[in-house]
Amino acid sequence: MSAQKQPAGACASSGPARPEPEEEGGRTPLERAADAAEELYRLRDTFFPRDTAEKTAALRARADAALALLDAIPPEQKKSPQQRGVFEFLRGKILDVFPDYHKEAEDHLSKAVKLNPSLVDAWLCLGNCIWKKGDLSAAKNCFSLALSKHDFIGQGSDKKILCQLSMLERSSEDQTVLVEESIKHAKEAVMLDIKDGNSWYNMGNAYLTSFFVGGAWDHTKLHHSVKAYQNAEKDKTMSLNPDLYYNCATADKYLENYERALRGFEAAALKDPGLGADREVQKIISLLDKLENAMKGQLRSKRLASLVSSLNGVILKSFHRKATISELSKGLNKAIAVLGKVVLLIRHDNVAPLYYLTCDLDQSYFILSIYGLRDDAIKEGDRVVLYEPYYRILEASWKDKRYQFKSVRVDFPDQILINEKAPDPQHVARASIHAHNKP
Repeated sequence: MSAQKQPAGACASSGPARPEPEEEGGRTPLERAADAAEELYRLRDTFFPRDTAEKTAALRARADAALALLDAIPPEQKKSPQQRGVFEFLRGKILDVFPDYHKEAEDHLSKAVKLNPSLVDAWLCLGNCIWKKGDLSAAKNCFSLALSKHDFIGQGSDKKILCQLSMLERSSEDQTVLVEESIKHAKEAVMLDIKDGNSWYNMGNAYLTSFFVGGAWDHTKLHHSVKAYQNAEKDKTMSLNPDLYYNCATADKYLENYERALRGFEAAALKDPGLGADREVQKIISLLDKLENAMKGQLRSKRLASLVSSLNGVILKSFHRKATISELSKGLNKAIAVLGKVVLLIRHDNVAPLYYLTCDLDQSYFILSIYGLRDDAIKEGDRVVLYEPYYRILEASWKDKRYQFKSVRVDFPDQILINEKAPDPQHVARASIHAHNKP
């Protein structure tokens, strides 16, 4: 999964009310500084040159210009606590636009919330700033305070705050506990505005994280994730977010929807060359080539017959009916068990699934994909019993090349026996990923 960035405009999209005397163009100096800060964050969230130094230089120049606007504000327009609170907030927000923690930004944002505790956006920005230095507990406290202040002043729960809370909870070391809270807050944000692409994007990330935290096997989470990303894409403001395309492609990759994943990674690479999405494209192509070569490198019939002969002695201790690949229907095959002999582990770069070239009692080859197990759980030559297998023809076309394989998928460790035994608990996978607060 791509390092998740702060949502576009997380600290910038809703400036506080500033009842100041109007000046040139009908905008007060504070309002013009606020506009400059928003433009600064818009640059951060939409400008992705190949050379990251170019982006840093552009942000620095724009930040310096915004700070100059603040410095030009006359002292008499910074007299009241409310005015000074807005001033400190804007200075802290501008300084915090860069990826790394900036103590001066925290100092100004802390002053802002002391001067005006009702300044919701300042609490939100302070939480983001503190998050960067790794103090997740203090950051969450800021977001919770922002939420309570927002509710108190009668505006209801704010979708930006809920998204940040959801994102922070996914970054916790105790992801297993907090990922459900993350999904809950993501859903609340979506319900506040079902057309907001960023809220849908955040929900997609929550479900994708949940997939990994649960052991990288629950396809329901992946389907929820892809659906949320597709809803996010309907919002045209999200079209410039390369992470949306990258993360959706990641979900498609783990669903083995490789053609869609390739298109998604290619789109992400075009939008942000620095994401490394082009490498993901090459990884998938390499995997598909390996699967194709494995299917082509089949054993001679005599050796194969000897290899699968041991399957005849396998006795099922369940109600499942033995079946071969040719007897399976597309999709889930209930009350069915396929017996197979593992011929080859197909090594690749992804966390899941594991891929094996396998043959059945009819000496027919297929690709076995397994979720939720470590790669040392099954060895070449092992006998496997696959309960209620999910059968499909795995297909993908890319750059005038077409791939097609017979595939059996096993989602849960309790769907498989290895040499007539359940997988050892130490072989059950527990993958995890973290959402990063990386502008």
